[in-house]
Amino acid sequence: MIAWPMSDRDTRNGTDYEASPLTRQEYISAVIHLYRGEMHRALTWRQRLDTTTNWAVFTTGALLSFLFSTDGAHNHVVGLLGMMLVFFMLCFEGRRFRYFDVWRARVRKLEENFYAPLLRRDLSSPVENWGFVVAEDLLTPRFKISYLTAMRARLIRNYIPIFIVLFCAWFGKLIVPARDTQMQSFSAAIENAQVGPMPWQVVLTGVCGLGVFLLYVATWCGPKHSDETIWWSHRSDDSVDEIS
Repeated sequence: MIAWPMSDRDTRNGTDYEASPLTRQEYISAVIHLYRGEMHRALTWRQRLDTTTNWAVFTTGALLSFLFSTDGAHNHVVGLLGMMLVFFMLCFEGRRFRYFDVWRARVRKLEENFYAPLLRRDLSSPVENWGFVVAEDLLTPRFKISYLTAMRARLIRNYIPIFIVLFCAWFGKLIVPARDTQMQSFSAAIENAQVGPMPWQVVLTGVCGLGVFLLYVATWCGPKHSDETIWWSHRSDDSVDEIS
């Protein structure tokens, strides 16, 4: 237990605030300030998530405008650049989502175990020792979800339509290299995927690899049960998709 140094006035009065029990008013006031602070952190990280998504949308729109504003199949490299940039933004947003989920989890603990019983006029919390859990998380904060789970939450919510548009635009640029020519065959379109000295096989493998990875993340990287379920409500595993 940490022993805070007492001031001269406290020593003269014989008051030890660390050893004195909290009154009901002091306890409620402390919880209210804690809730406001955690809510502010959660909202701050939520705004950062929206900022990254806006970057991805604006970048996609700008690159697609340039992609179809010029003739020739060699400009398909702009589509590849768009895929790479949006993928990096998805990775960056997945990292931000993990931090957001830390503050969101604390806010939900306070709402379900303090404010909800208070509003129901029933002071029995669903989790009896929820205060110790919140205190432990404040002392040793940790991520509640994995990196791929966070990436999946943002991919399903926002990035799947963006990647579909980029994939379709890139392949469409290969099939129709010029406005005044007819659609080429599939084999000829694949050969147009060459980027400088890099053969089309390498480019196509990279694009397909990105698509397979995104499909894997969206399909197999869902929320997993963890030890936190013991202290958290049964809705903890579904909350990632609900608030993403």
